[in-house]
Amino acid sequence: MEQKYTAEYFKKSADYIFSKVAMRPKIAIVLGSCLGNLSDLLEDQTVIDYKDIPNFLISTVESHAGKLIFGKLEGKEVVCMSGRFHYYEGYDFEQLVTPVRVFKMLGIETLILTNAAGGINESFKSGDIMLIKDHLKLMGASPLRGPNIKEFGPRFFDVTNMYTKSLQDVARSAAKENGILLQEGNYVYATGPQFETPAEIRAYRVLGGDAVGMSTVTEALTAAHCSMNVLALSLISNMAAGVLDAPLTTEEVDATARASAEKFQKLMISIVRTL
Repeated sequence: MEQKYTAEYFKKSADYIFSKVAMRPKIAIVLGSCLGNLSDLLEDQTVIDYKDIPNFLISTVESHAGKLIFGKLEGKEVVCMSGRFHYYEGYDFEQLVTPVRVFKMLGIETLILTNAAGGINESFKSGDIMLIKDHLKLMGASPLRGPNIKEFGPRFFDVTNMYTKSLQDVARSAAKENGILLQEGNYVYATGPQFETPAEIRAYRVLGGDAVGMSTVTEALTAAHCSMNVLALSLISNMAAGVLDAPLTTEEVDATARASAEKFQKLMISIVRTL
């Protein structure tokens, strides 16, 4: 059977992007539900719709813009991914490598991942920001399943330091500079789209999970395979199932994201300034 995903497959996406934008950023930021408005701060913008990029994916989440936004933030050239892709949308794990591999083809060296997550750690509260130090992935295939593409990385690779320690130090300093409490912990990856059960949350807590969400891990694993530096941050947009005696709703997630947007933007601006 012919292998669909090759280096040339992803190069077609990158070549199209190169033809549309003059910038050559080294930093990419995936804008989660908590940080969508950051792209408004970019200067000298060039915007590319996902649907126009050959071999790219299409975001089906209503609140996700579905655009790559190139521009300057604090004088640094960056590309922001406004709208990400999830397993629950119907994509295979193997398809979810696409944006990060295209970033690699574009010359990206540092990937900053953001998300909205449910708080498992009972010392957290809604509106906190958590630095992801490690993750738990207890279900599903790896995004690196299938024939290896050696142009991106080796068949077997170490993920001990997948979340780059020097970038974690940058985030801690940026939080201190802005007077922001920065929680730290382990992110649990769940497939969704349903929120987790109280029993699942209790189990994740026993295993060392501090927050849970439906994204980020496939991107981080793909970036690790590509030898990128990775920083990941979660906005605790709600407390996970069973922590509080209240139902979980997307409205709560969105409301917390809006209320915390300015704080998260300040943190991100300070981080980018330092890189």
